[in-house]
Amino acid sequence: MSPPPNIAVIGAGPAGCTFARLLIRASIPVTIFEGEASFSCRAQGGTLALHADSGLKVLREAGLLEEFANYARYDGEALRVTDKTLKTYMQLKGTSDEQSSRGKPAIDRARLRQILVESLPSDAIRWGCRLRSIDPNDLSLHFDHGIERGFDLVVGADGAWSKVRSILTDVRPDYVGLGGFDLLVADAEKRYPHLHQLVNRGTVFAYSDSKAIFGQQKGDGSIIVSAYGPRDEDWRKTCGYDLNDASAVKKAISQDYADWAEPLVEMVQVANEDELVPRSIYTLPVGVSWEHHPKTTLIGDAAHLMTPYAGKGVNTALVDASNLAHTIIESANAANPLENLDARVITFEKDMFVRAAQVQDHSNTNMELMFFTPGAPFTTIHRWVKQGMGSSWFVKVFVPLWLVRLVLRLLFWW
Repeated sequence: MSPPPNIAVIGAGPAGCTFARLLIRASIPVTIFEGEASFSCRAQGGTLALHADSGLKVLREAGLLEEFANYARYDGEALRVTDKTLKTYMQLKGTSDEQSSRGKPAIDRARLRQILVESLPSDAIRWGCRLRSIDPNDLSLHFDHGIERGFDLVVGADGAWSKVRSILTDVRPDYVGLGGFDLLVADAEKRYPHLHQLVNRGTVFAYSDSKAIFGQQKGDGSIIVSAYGPRDEDWRKTCGYDLNDASAVKKAISQDYADWAEPLVEMVQVANEDELVPRSIYTLPVGVSWEHHPKTTLIGDAAHLMTPYAGKGVNTALVDASNLAHTIIESANAANPLENLDARVITFEKDMFVRAAQVQDHSNTNMELMFFTPGAPFTTIHRWVKQGMGSSWFVKVFVPLWLVRLVLRLLFWW
């Protein structure tokens, strides 16, 4: 039998590492090239909710469910949706364990990546290898350290500004009109117990007037705070204050949210001054696709970057990784592993285009309901909740919006 295909992955994020883990377990060689110097060279952001029918299912396939359980936080399923006055429109309690879980346990993004990285052989990831370009003719990979060749498939798992995507399509991410800041309140339970209680070990979503302040607890007891609203794409240059001056940033945020409930604004004001990150939100068009290029494909944000407002980005990426890995494994088990590899990858891509477009649409709709619909959340909460109930024909046809409103009222009363 011919040897299995030799795979290169660009990017050691959740999608790239999960894909590599599944291939290595099937004895298929894979090399990950990662631009960062090490796993710990930068902060990894907030928390993720892995879903039972997608992200958790893939971790089970990868043999990592036990490791996940060591860091899973079922109390992180707590969710409170409010307006700027902290009037609550929906509230869900956290749970104590897997048996009482709603199937969406939380885990810190850094912990998930740690689990995945540590599950790979020590030489599987080549750190400090930032891809500069890829030759579309021979698929040679051009790095600062030199050129790498000889791969039967190059998989771009290199995020929003993917270099691999550039040889498949001219489509680039579009700015959605939202920008703002991520901040960190360290040791909130001891230092600010009233803010810790507000977040309730989970997430509080407060939005009104096309703006939002979110608070989300991490596993170490700190709170990630996000303050976002409509801004021009070049807002970082035109905002009128120094983005590296924490005092100036906090002052600007307090002015933007002057009529918001004091605890929400306080989360911003007490945040660490050395952990403040300005961000702008970009997305690829819903249903983005491309004509297949031989020996090349994409997964995760590189393939279908979406807004974060459906909470399904990483789950979609992990399903990409699983489906593509199964595609490669099936090809490797054939008499001639390379003979039909591209045909199999094309089938994978067509399925991914459809599947990811549904999630992108869900996320964009949530964004519209939260930021760009007058009167939100009062005017949109019932539609926001129905969106989260699923896209089955039963939900669409037999669950009217008035019923959702009624259920929300009962839940809040309970």
